Formats: sequence, structure tokens, C-alpha cells
Amino acid sequence: MKNAHSFSCLLGSCLLAVMVAGPATAQQAQHSYPSMAPLSQYLMADQAAEIKLARSAAPAAISDHATVMMLQAHGYVTVVKGTNGYVCIVDRSWMSAFDAPQFWNPKLRGPTCFNPQAARSILPITLKRATLVLSGQSKDGIKQGMQTAFAAKQLPPLEPGAMSYMMSKQGYLDDQAGHWMPHVMFYTPANMDWGADLAGSPVISNPQFLAPPASINVQMITVSKWSDGTAAPSM
Repeated sequence: MKNAHSFSCLLGSCLLAVMVAGPATAQQAQHSYPSMAPLSQYLMADQAAEIKLARSAAPAAISDHATVMMLQAHGYVTVVKGTNGYVCIVDRSWMSAFDAPQFWNPKLRGPTCFNPQAARSILPITLKRATLVLSGQSKDGIKQGMQTAFAAKQLPPLEPGAMSYMMSKQGYLDDQAGHWMPHVMFYTPANMDWGADLAGSPVISNPQFLAPPASINVQMITVSKWSDGTAAPSM
């Protein structure tokens, strides 16, 4: 990727270290988010709007039949019961890697649709982290809470075949990159090598869950169209 610049973004998702083309991103102002903003800035008051945004993560053939969860004051709740095993949500900034500069950025919105395997084994990580955040924990407290949950086997092991869609044109993943590029994410054991980030490889490594205790690789591949079928810009 010519003239590529690294940046930190949401997920699952993204918060995440990925690559984006174009020198303009490096010239944009950097903002500081040292602590959590007021809760109201992370919530979406319009339930219909959050459902629509969550569903925009994947093509309608998938998302129209998916369960949709919405972030409320004490965590995510199911607001639409689906039929195909997929779950669509809007991730917030705290799903970034813990060292991401925008971990507390209240503007971040990451529409994500998990396939059934990821809904059973990756989504619980999202739900647990959101619960810790909304209980008022510091970043260190959140990290410790996740370590405790993994050690106590309160979170399920990664299922083979787990993946998610992040193809929303309406997402906001980073102050520098906006909605970035439509992509799909595959969750693999930490020791699995897909040749990510090597010259010419279409696979991008996302360190969101790579550090212990999760130790999960997130392998991202960009796609050519947004979830609504319109063409995405080339990288």
C-alpha cells in the first residue's frame, strides 16, 4: 500500500492498528481522550437509529435476519430477536486495544455483525468489557476484570470459523479515518499465521485481542463494496 500511514481505530471492531492510504490523515489534528467522557456521549437516544446503524455492518441478506443489541446505561440489551444466529451491534471506543489513543473517544461507532460462531465466542468479550466500563471501572480495572473473567472461565473459548462483518458506510472508527474501508474480520488462535501485513498480502493484522488473556488474532481483509452494495474507494 503506497503512502500508507498507521493509525489507531476501533475494532472490532475493531478500536486497532491498521493501515490506511492517503497522506491527508497524517495532517489532521490529533485529539486527546485521557479518560471516559460522560456516559450520555456514548449512548444513542434513538433506538431505531442504533438498530439501523448496527444492521449497516453487513449486507441486508444477513443483517435483516440478525439479532440486534443496543447499548444502554448498564450494558447491551437485545432489542430485536433474529432468526439466523448472527448478532449485530455498534461497538464503542473501549473495544480498542487498551493502549489505543482513542480508547475513550465518545464519537467512535463501530457497526459489527458477528456470525453465529463469533456471536457465541467473541461477542461475550464485548459484552463483558462494556459491563465493566459502565460500572465505572478505570482502564486498569477493566483490564483486570477481563483477566479475572478469562481465568475463571467465565468467557467461552474461541470457536473455529468465528468472523464478523464491518462494512458500514455510516461507521466512525477513528478521528483521522472516519469510516475507513469496508472489511471482514476473522478470529483465529494467536499462533495462526495468515501472512498478515507482509508485502502484497491482502490480510491486515488487528491487535485488538492479541495480548493475553484473550490471545486471539484478528485478521482483517478489506472488500470492494459497502454493505449497501455501493463501491468503496480503493486503497
